[in-house]
Amino acid sequence: MSQRELDAAGITDLDLRESYEACRKLNAAHGKTYYLATLLLPPHKRPYVHALYGFARYADEIVDDLASTLTDEQKAEHLHAWGTQFLADFDAGHSDDPICRAVLDTVKRWNIPRAHFEAFLHSMAMDLTVTEYADYDALYEYVYGSAAVIGLQMVPILEPRSDAAYDYAMDLGVAFQLANFIRDVGEDLERGRLYLPLADLSRFGLTRADLEERVVTEPVRELLKFEIERVRRLEQASRPGIALLSPDSQPCIDAARVLYCGIADSVEKIDYQVFSERATVSVPRRAQVALPAWVRAVRARRAA
Repeated sequence: MSQRELDAAGITDLDLRESYEACRKLNAAHGKTYYLATLLLPPHKRPYVHALYGFARYADEIVDDLASTLTDEQKAEHLHAWGTQFLADFDAGHSDDPICRAVLDTVKRWNIPRAHFEAFLHSMAMDLTVTEYADYDALYEYVYGSAAVIGLQMVPILEPRSDAAYDYAMDLGVAFQLANFIRDVGEDLERGRLYLPLADLSRFGLTRADLEERVVTEPVRELLKFEIERVRRLEQASRPGIALLSPDSQPCIDAARVLYCGIADSVEKIDYQVFSERATVSVPRRAQVALPAWVRAVRARRAA
């Protein structure tokens, strides 16, 4: 399958093909829902999405690998060195890094701005120094770089018919990220971080110490309901943007929207027990979303 995708994309250089394949393997191993959605794109677009995922995943592993024996200071040094080299390679137009080689090829083919990668690296660095956020405005600095710019990077590959698609893509990217924060609140606390704004906690008479108890009291349940509503507002606001994409890209993004934001539904189904259970989108639900999307994707390709 991956060789067919590379052939369809016109990627013939052997080193580049190896780099794109390395990115694809990262996507397949770590981004199961993301990978499933990527398969709904035409084959010639998939390698570029794999490359962007590979970049984000590699940086995230530096920061969040729980098995790492490095201190936060050492991780920060590693991230800074890797990010600085990437940006230098960006300016040079070439990289010897096995992941970044494909990323920079994607950047050149689709004219993706440097600023999006700078913002992403900034947010990854924040993870090593910032442990909580006073309010949603403060959190947005982080989610802009960790999530909104992922949408901005993707849009050129999705071939928008209007520049308005970029704003909608940011909303959807942030919705994905916030859904993850709700699902992973316990895991994030283990890493010493809290992404639910302190002002939101205060609204329900809670403090960080209350969440550290890892008990879903009624105020905690109300807090999570509040955060889920924010995800749903952003998801709803993003929907018109899907129609602004190339028809052969729409099934992929629509399926991703349903599956990622469906994490919020899964949290409700486990009665908000995010400290003792992991909210997941079931395999039957994934199939229920993916199969009709696949049919739409095939029809869109044939009509193109």
